Amino acid sequence: MSSRLRQTWDLETIFPGGSSSSEFDTFLKQLSADVDALKERVEHLQPPTTVEETEAFDPIFAEVQDVSARFRQSGAFVSCLSAQDQNDQKAGQLSARVGSIRARWQSVVATFDSVLQNTEDTVWEAWMKRDAVAPVSFNLSESRSQARDKMTPELESLALSLSVDGYQGWSSFYNTIVRHVRVKFEENGETQLLSAAQAANKLGSTDPKKREEMGRNWEQAWTDVEDYCADTLNHLAGFRLALYEKRGWDNVLREPLEINRMSDKTLDTMWQVITDNKPIFVEYLKRKAQMLNTKKLGWHDVDAPIGESESKIAYDDAADLITSQFRSFSPRMADFAQRAFENNWIEAEDRAGKRPGGFCTALPLTKETRIFMTYSGTASNVSTLAHELGHGYHQHVMDELPTFSQRYAMNVAETASTFAEMIVADSLVKKAATEEEKIVLLEDKIQRSIAFFMNIHARFLFETRFYEKRRTGLLTPQDLSDLMVEAQKEAYCGVLGDYHPHFWASKLHFYNTGVPFYNFPYTFGYLFSTGIYARAQQEGTGFADKYDALLLDTGRMTVEELASKHLGVDLTQPDFWQAAIDVSAADVRLFLDMTTSHK
Repeated sequence: MSSRLRQTWDLETIFPGGSSSSEFDTFLKQLSADVDALKERVEHLQPPTTVEETEAFDPIFAEVQDVSARFRQSGAFVSCLSAQDQNDQKAGQLSARVGSIRARWQSVVATFDSVLQNTEDTVWEAWMKRDAVAPVSFNLSESRSQARDKMTPELESLALSLSVDGYQGWSSFYNTIVRHVRVKFEENGETQLLSAAQAANKLGSTDPKKREEMGRNWEQAWTDVEDYCADTLNHLAGFRLALYEKRGWDNVLREPLEINRMSDKTLDTMWQVITDNKPIFVEYLKRKAQMLNTKKLGWHDVDAPIGESESKIAYDDAADLITSQFRSFSPRMADFAQRAFENNWIEAEDRAGKRPGGFCTALPLTKETRIFMTYSGTASNVSTLAHELGHGYHQHVMDELPTFSQRYAMNVAETASTFAEMIVADSLVKKAATEEEKIVLLEDKIQRSIAFFMNIHARFLFETRFYEKRRTGLLTPQDLSDLMVEAQKEAYCGVLGDYHPHFWASKLHFYNTGVPFYNFPYTFGYLFSTGIYARAQQEGTGFADKYDALLLDTGRMTVEELASKHLGVDLTQPDFWQAAIDVSAADVRLFLDMTTSHK
């Protein structure tokens, strides 16, 4: 591996010319034309009445999957353009253009699904058993079932069309708001105005005064734009609730559970087991407060490092570390990571103008991925990098599957990413040279448990209650902040000294239109991956093949089926969840034992 890795990604190999790419313009024109042509064909389709008639659908299945893959490619490209430079207005125009074509495409899909929906059951069952169709039968049956629960194709098409400048438009407006957010920061006697992405990296300082100052300025920056954020969030939720009402849905969790191929019983069981086990994690937070010489942790103290040093981890060193730890589990995973670093698939440079947060996006036509983050050398940054590479490896494993079968849900996506993160974190703890180093690394690992069991829980509680209240009218910024603090206090069991009222404004996930309730899948993924990791520890090096087999099935099974087949467990019962939480609780007990002098 090169000793001087580039920290900016290469988008030229996808479509040269960035947001002014003539090649991408041609690509979109052809995609638009193909959508229109397929629309003409699909509108004249009639449900097959015999198994023989289903053979005529084979080329249509191929075309639908081809167009779907091209949409993923185009969507990934414009997401990268928008994230790397929030001032790139042409990227915003391209995003709108792709969204407009996608709305027409979704209309085609709705019409196509109605043909599946109206196919007689006995014909359907025989159709799904045909050799040419069996590999995607789960996905087609899923689409058929979902179509039966929606409005007529005409009304679904109308809703999708209106969403471009409504639902999707509000989500895009949030990106505009974030682009203008500036956070004050004092350093070396000078006042700087940081972008949201840069400021977020300062919240984890080891200096409590800097942390307090940045936390205060961060809160103020989002208070300054609270009216815009409240309008955006209110209208996103209003659109979603109106659509659900027209479909006859009364449960706001119905769509996210359906998207995540997960039952409400599994979700309820998971949260209940987490709630029952929170006391041990409360003890950890109390001990950390003692170690930081404060009566109670503030919101921005929760993720603060406990070490005195603010030493940075060079990007090259982080790449070597991650690759070597991946290799200890799976050479295939390590080879993938090395390819991502050497082929410039990662945008990590710490500069102004970038979008906050991190993501990994798939490019199915070229069988590549691109990873986005802002790397400033913290241990948390290393974890984020491993996390996103885990996403990339998940897609890599599935590259040869039919496009339909590559559509895995967010909860299992987060399983792959947190599993990768865990490999790096656990290995570092075990290899710590001193007890002090082990405590620091163990604490960094425990922070993830707190994030998934408490922070994410707060988001879930907030969003659930927000949607219930939004049914009766708009909420003011103060209403939203009150709901958020209430949720944070409940999720953290009242153990913190202060909270983050405007978290609802600052967190991109609340404004995501692709996956409603962009929260609980993270916790599912963390605990599911913890259970898988425990199994990997028991079985040794041979488990890497079993892990790949599990990833291969993530796009063609419910999570309950996936767990039953590959792990032999029932996710609707508490046993698996308890065993997974026990792993995290063991880390906390070790940490408490090692830090008794701080009582």
